[in-house]
Amino acid sequence: MIAVTSAPPVRAQSVQARAQGANPLIRDKFTADPAPLVVGDRLYLYVGHDEAQRDEMFTMREWLVYSTSDMRSWTDHGPILNVADFKWAKKDAWASQAIEKDGKFWFYAAVEHDDTHPGKAIAVAVADSPTGPFVDAKGSALITNQMTPKGTHSWEDIDPTVFTDDDGASWIAWGNRKCYIARLKPNMIEIDGPITEITPPHFEEGPWLHKRGALYYLTYASLDRSKHRDEKISYATASSIQGPWTYRGELTGSGRYSFTIHPGIAQFKGDWYLFLHNAALSIGDLNGAIGRRAVTVEHLAYNPDGTMKPVVQTDAGISVPPAEPQHAPTPPSGD
Repeated sequence: MIAVTSAPPVRAQSVQARAQGANPLIRDKFTADPAPLVVGDRLYLYVGHDEAQRDEMFTMREWLVYSTSDMRSWTDHGPILNVADFKWAKKDAWASQAIEKDGKFWFYAAVEHDDTHPGKAIAVAVADSPTGPFVDAKGSALITNQMTPKGTHSWEDIDPTVFTDDDGASWIAWGNRKCYIARLKPNMIEIDGPITEITPPHFEEGPWLHKRGALYYLTYASLDRSKHRDEKISYATASSIQGPWTYRGELTGSGRYSFTIHPGIAQFKGDWYLFLHNAALSIGDLNGAIGRRAVTVEHLAYNPDGTMKPVVQTDAGISVPPAEPQHAPTPPSGD
């Protein structure tokens, strides 16, 4: 979520007639930073609400959630939380992720802290249902800019991703330009131990942690500033959540018309999906822009060695079957 001044070209796009499962998934609002969560036979998708007008950059005040049982039709559950619900924060409902643990739903999000701790911070909220109501679980920030002094800018503490390992331990990773990881205490509202830097090549922001077989995956928005103008998605793998991480290259190209891109990965009813955003949606007289994005989804598949197959972003999305079977053999235990 970096400020960029370039504007996308003017274009017209009709999306209402597209098939279910085609992109973008949400067509009546501008949405960004998708974070899927599977609960039983439903997939819940948490997104930020882009409300930028005209030439504004990011205007984001609330988080929304949608759900589906078939990846084709989506139920709009409306806003679940506003940045104002964190009394210590002053603006910016940026990227988030929710997980379920011990019968509760924990929601982690990036916000702008008030002047007592200047800069971006990570908030945590909690609910008894994936659709809320969510309330501030801590009454203060989980992570502040002062806790990561290596960074040279005030927005490095953004884009949290949360993951619970097979041993029950939960971890949080986050960052901009530098990627950090830390273990969470069982109460889910405190850091347990040191904050470690795990920055992979070309890391920009938007990390996402997941595991398949014996491999851990760190997928993220990447930017090689010597070659590229817009973010792409790259990833690394490891045999331990604490690394070392092996860089595996780019997973996707850039999102159409969009400087930012943000991965979210989930397995749902046996199939794997990669959620993203671009800026190809137009609503009324507003074209997509850096602050008016649209969430999309594509099929995700793996090679026998556990690496992920490159993903091409399409308008058809998952309205068409994957080009080849997704169910590759379980990857080997080594990295």
